[in-house]
Amino acid sequence: MSAPSAPDSVPSGAGTTGRIVAVVFSTFVCYLIIGIPMPVLPGFVNGELGFGSVLAGAAISLQYAATLLSRAQAGRSADTRGAKRTVLTGLAACGASGVLLLASIALARWPHVSLAILALSRLVLGFGESFVGTGAILWGIGRVGHEHNARVISWNGIATYAGVAIGAPAGATLAHAFGPWTLGTVTIALAGIGYALARKVAPVPLVHGERMSYASVFVRVLPHGIGLALGAAGFGVIATFIALYFAARGWPHAALALTLFGTLFIGSRLLFANSIKTYGGFRVAVASLVVECVGLVLLWLAPAPHAALVGAGLTGFGFALVFPSLGVEAVDLVPAASRGAALAAYSVFFDLSLGVMGPLAGYIAGEFGYASVFFVAALAAAAAAVLSTSLYLRALRGDSAAAAL
Repeated sequence: MSAPSAPDSVPSGAGTTGRIVAVVFSTFVCYLIIGIPMPVLPGFVNGELGFGSVLAGAAISLQYAATLLSRAQAGRSADTRGAKRTVLTGLAACGASGVLLLASIALARWPHVSLAILALSRLVLGFGESFVGTGAILWGIGRVGHEHNARVISWNGIATYAGVAIGAPAGATLAHAFGPWTLGTVTIALAGIGYALARKVAPVPLVHGERMSYASVFVRVLPHGIGLALGAAGFGVIATFIALYFAARGWPHAALALTLFGTLFIGSRLLFANSIKTYGGFRVAVASLVVECVGLVLLWLAPAPHAALVGAGLTGFGFALVFPSLGVEAVDLVPAASRGAALAAYSVFFDLSLGVMGPLAGYIAGEFGYASVFFVAALAAAAAAVLSTSLYLRALRGDSAAAAL
């Protein structure tokens, strides 16, 4: 591994973007791996293995539970071991999850054994996701400087949903053409490629100085994290239940809904890349959550597949800036040496939302139908908009009080 080097002074523009993209490509690979089995595994658990919708949702959501439980460790790793080493560890875990996925599919004739191995695969993948996601953001910030926090977080998110947008239809196509065994094989290959490319990028030095305890950091970012958790409910229900929702209605092209979600997510971040710096994180969050809420309501009420596709796209467009807008405000609350812990603590709420929404939405779908899960997510997005407005007003009062001193 090459020696760490301090980031050079680079202009805002293509040079900065190139430095960011070089490291968030690891995030793209990670979420490509996550996206590939996404439209296939719910049906595999529900259909081929013969388990119900609640277990299907719980099995998929185990990944998010593992990510949740390993976030603190990922933050400590990024702050103390270095961002690059953290990313490489995560990519290795992604490869291991592919081995387990391949074994699970091969043992499908023994449903309980297959489900147990699939659950372990999801747990290992969740560990990899937390290490790659946290490490890549810190690595990017180290390469371009703290003033580009919002850009790094935004580009990391673009890489995230680009991976999902490309991976979901690719996974469905591979499984249909060659069988589900290809999902594990492709996962192993992608993780190896990502690991090899990440090793070629220079590390950045550790940030020294005051380090807050993880508990203290967690308390500071708690309100922002709750807003993120409520806003992430929409992504959670789309990722887990859109395929089953379309199947229950007899509609084709469920994978296209995930693609539209990811594509409009990316478009929103590219079109409004500078809005957080211009208008502030809280104002952008409120506007974004309102759009997300509208998209989820449209999904809930969709009379035809094209309306559902528009709803999925609007949800992605709205949700796009929720994570970076509230995240920038959260990271600014801690010293530089604790940014990894802050990102990890803040991201915990995204994982918590997805981990809870899987089985909860599975229960709601079983009792009230698949459309009802989008209504519940719309209520959560509305609550997040109200909370973000409250945080914005509190920040204004704080600024006014500081100016009066």
